Amino acid sequence: MTLFVRWILPALICLGGLIAIVAAPGEAEAGAMIIGAGLSVWLLNLLYRVGVSGERDRRDEDRARDYFDEHGHWPDERGPHS
Repeated sequence: MTLFVRWILPALICLGGLIAIVAAPGEAEAGAMIIGAGLSVWLLNLLYRVGVSGERDRRDEDRARDYFDEHGHWPDERGPHS
């Protein structure tokens, strides 16, 4: 389902816009608007993924800080007894 929403749906919407332009060249503006809608769907998916990746980075940082509080060194450093 994710593959469909991220890639296939926007591509189908853009394809529909291209078909509209070819079918009615005098109404190319309508086809351009449909293509714009498809690109908007794609961009909203991209922005959502960027936002979610920021949450993942924050969660990883919180885990590293908890590890530091417990062990006195960062997870990727050698400890004082190593």
